[in-house]
Amino acid sequence: MRTAVRTLLAAVVGALAGIIAYSISQTGGQRLSIVVGGLIGVAAVLGADQYRRSVQLTEVRLVLPGSEMTFAANTDMRQAALRMFFQASTRVATRPLDDDSGNLREALNSLKALFDLYREPLESGSAPPPPARGDSVHELVLDILNFELAPFLAKWHPRLEAFRAAHPDESESTWQENAAFREELRALQQNLRPYILGLGKIAGLRDPERHLRRSAWHAGHIASAVPAHRPPGDDLSDGGEAGSSTPGRRPGEDGPAG
Repeated sequence: MRTAVRTLLAAVVGALAGIIAYSISQTGGQRLSIVVGGLIGVAAVLGADQYRRSVQLTEVRLVLPGSEMTFAANTDMRQAALRMFFQASTRVATRPLDDDSGNLREALNSLKALFDLYREPLESGSAPPPPARGDSVHELVLDILNFELAPFLAKWHPRLEAFRAAHPDESESTWQENAAFREELRALQQNLRPYILGLGKIAGLRDPERHLRRSAWHAGHIASAVPAHRPPGDDLSDGGEAGSSTPGRRPGEDGPAG
């Protein structure tokens, strides 16, 4: 149906352009032909831009914590969603922070940077107006800011800064709230996950979840880096064989007679 309508409109515009061109050729108006040609060119460019913005509308329905949102995703919306998906998928907002590693201050700075990136289009006015139908991707981002990132940052940023000010020479591992911070960070990551996956779906990614999980190579690499546990006395340094209960022979010792 849409293809038929666009074809009909193109035929009408083409017919009008033909009538105008014929009229100009009959009157010999050179200046008029230049003006009309320029207007036709401007109209063609504006029409092509509008077509680019509106084509390939894809409806995406997301079930999020406490709400359900529907997006009529066009090219511009998909590009914005893709940019915000990768901004989150490369930060601690989605990347695991192991209990025995990671810098808590850097983790907070990463979350604050993501907060600023998401908020900037909303405050600067560069965000497009709401679509004629469906929800806006920036409404989704507003929920991320208000319900997830802002409360976490408001709670933990001053607490960690107070510890660092009181104990400038101590490691973060001695902070009595270290474990609680990490636990709530994991909860935040779980809460953010459906939103970030939703951005990936709006962007048209085939499998956005695969960008948020650790690769099989990473898991195998970590496992191979951990030395295998050996029972006491099972040492290969004296020439014994792994798993054998018979100790290795020392130099000069003969084995049992045959």
